[in-house]
Amino acid sequence: MLVLFETSVGYAIFKVLNEKKLQEVDSLWKEFETPEKANKIVKLKHFEKFQDTAEALAAFTALMEGKINKQLKKVLKKIVKEAHEPLAVADAKLGGVIKEKLNLSCIHSPVVNELMRGIRSQMDGLIPGVEPREMTAMCLGLAHSLSRYRLKFSADKVDTMIVQAISLLDDLDKELNNYIMRCREWYGWHFPELGKIISDNLTYCKCLQKVGDRKNYASAQLSELLPEEVEAEVKAAAEISMGTEVSEEDICNILHLCTQVIEISEYRTQLYEYLQNRMMAIAPNVTVMVGELVGARLIAHAGSLLNLAKHAASTVQILGAEKALFRALKSRRDTPKYGLIYHASLVGQTSPKHKGKISRMLAAKTVLAIRYDAFGEDSSSAMGVENRAKLEARLRTLEDRGIRKISGTGKALAKAEKYEHKSEVKTYDPSGDSTLPTYSKKRKIEEVDKEDEVIEKKAKKAKVKIKEEVVEDAEDTEEEVVQVVEEQETSVKKKKKKDKKKHVKEEPLSEEEPCTSTAVAVCLFLIINILLTWAEFPYFILLCMLEINRWFF
Repeated sequence: MLVLFETSVGYAIFKVLNEKKLQEVDSLWKEFETPEKANKIVKLKHFEKFQDTAEALAAFTALMEGKINKQLKKVLKKIVKEAHEPLAVADAKLGGVIKEKLNLSCIHSPVVNELMRGIRSQMDGLIPGVEPREMTAMCLGLAHSLSRYRLKFSADKVDTMIVQAISLLDDLDKELNNYIMRCREWYGWHFPELGKIISDNLTYCKCLQKVGDRKNYASAQLSELLPEEVEAEVKAAAEISMGTEVSEEDICNILHLCTQVIEISEYRTQLYEYLQNRMMAIAPNVTVMVGELVGARLIAHAGSLLNLAKHAASTVQILGAEKALFRALKSRRDTPKYGLIYHASLVGQTSPKHKGKISRMLAAKTVLAIRYDAFGEDSSSAMGVENRAKLEARLRTLEDRGIRKISGTGKALAKAEKYEHKSEVKTYDPSGDSTLPTYSKKRKIEEVDKEDEVIEKKAKKAKVKIKEEVVEDAEDTEEEVVQVVEEQETSVKKKKKKDKKKHVKEEPLSEEEPCTSTAVAVCLFLIINILLTWAEFPYFILLCMLEINRWFF
């Protein structure tokens, strides 16, 4: 039996000398403890050496893909076919290809794997003519070359360029903002009305560069930069401008600043196109999923595409929001739902109610796209397009159709109203400070009118009752007065008879005392009745005068 053994230096074919010892798999390693014992089991029959690292890389890439290299095919035709013996291989897939192409019987079993392990342990003694130092150098060089080939580390796929490009793009945006703000403020002293008329920054700087002084706007042709209406408005504003006069040297410095702004803007546009092309070459699926800017920022934040591929979906979702995450963990509040991925178009077009859910799903699909771009051999964006279509369908389901009900038949749609932000301003209610019952000061006009009508009716009824009571009181008082007068007449007659019998000199005093006391009582009684009964006042006055006349005169 022959054994095909691949090394970093070349192909080696060994002849098995004692096949009986191969039956003892568990004790086979003891036969390869020393080079002398190993030479009793296998013997080198042919060795085909590689000329350089490139040839070794081509041979090993073909072996990993399950293909036969031209050099290996020549060796197998020359050595194995002539021997007419079965060939032991380490890879079952390679054995199938050899059997199909060259019609050779191949063997792959646990015994073959143990045999390969023994040969590898004593490779320096079994392959003469190859120094250990040369073997180590070839092994290291082949490992590096193979890693570059597998991970697609070519000149066209260097993610360092993306990291530098997106960082420079952010710096240019900051500098452009500062330059344009300074230019508007500086030229605003000379022509302040122009800043309100022209809102676009690049057009503003181009107008300044073309015209310069405010006096030149009347004769300047700005039709290439501005519409006709805006151009007429600018010329009219230049004639009645309230700005101050500046010197030619000031205008030159302002124009030089405008030139810098225009050049930086053009370079930024060129850099953005370069970034788009690089992202489509290195990470096409990530570009389709989240866009070139968000994808480039994710790669820059992680350091490289490989480091980003090692992150989980939950990490990619909050990448860029580390401060908010640790602040939430420290204060035991809700953690953030998104970081840099918030600026993706799919998250931006989602309602606030579903942003967290969409960002989670987008992060999961983006991680798949990142790993496909980092480790995959295909450079197409088909997978990214398919996943984005699924996310868009899911988004339409959440936004338009809503979630289906679980109960019932499941066909009815749940009524999910769209979220609308309503700002509620709460004010302090001072009525809660008092425990007394409060009544509203404002009442309806109809209620007030009804209450007035009820009060008027009650007043009329009270007047009628008062009149009836007055008439009854008057009748009662008349009877009482008559009784009092009769009693007083009888008492006076009795007293006169007693006075005549006794012949007492103090006659006037005895007559005045009862008369005055009764008269005072009658007068007080009448005054009280008069106050109570105002309607019958003349009648009681007449009655009073009669009584007084009777008693005193």
